[in-house]
Order: sequence, then structure tokens, then C-alpha cells
Amino acid sequence: MTNEELIVNIEKALDEIRPFLNSDGGDISLVSVEDQKHVKVRLQGACTSCSLSVSTMKAGVETTIKKYAPQIETVENVI
Repeated sequence: MTNEELIVNIEKALDEIRPFLNSDGGDISLVSVEDQKHVKVRLQGACTSCSLSVSTMKAGVETTIKKYAPQIETVENVI
């Protein structure tokens, strides 16, 4: 998979989970993809101060991204 294809797949994953984040006043954006294995995202809005953001990252964001791009090893929220 090319880097461009990988980014498209990651954006598809983010588009899938974005409505859930939006419903709680939050959002998410892709910051970078490193070595085609490590994804950095930025939680925004209400997600930045939510006590469940760590759970959201693991259970929601990381799982969904890995569904679209199985080669991804880590997903990290950057501030």
C-alpha cells in the first residue's frame, strides 16, 4: 500500500468515527503517519478535556484505524 493509499484509508476510518465524536462536541484530525506504522491524530473540541479520551483512543480510534489499515501499530493523540 502506498503512503497516499494509507492516508486515504486512515481518513476513511476517521470519517467513520467522526460522527460519534461530533455528537459529543468533539472532533479528530490526522496529524501524521510515520514509517507507515505510526499514526498521530489530534482530538479536538470537547474531546480535549474529556476524561474518557484515553478509552476513546484505544477502543474507538485505534480499533477503527486498524480495521482500515491493519499495518498500523500505534495511534497516538498529540496536543
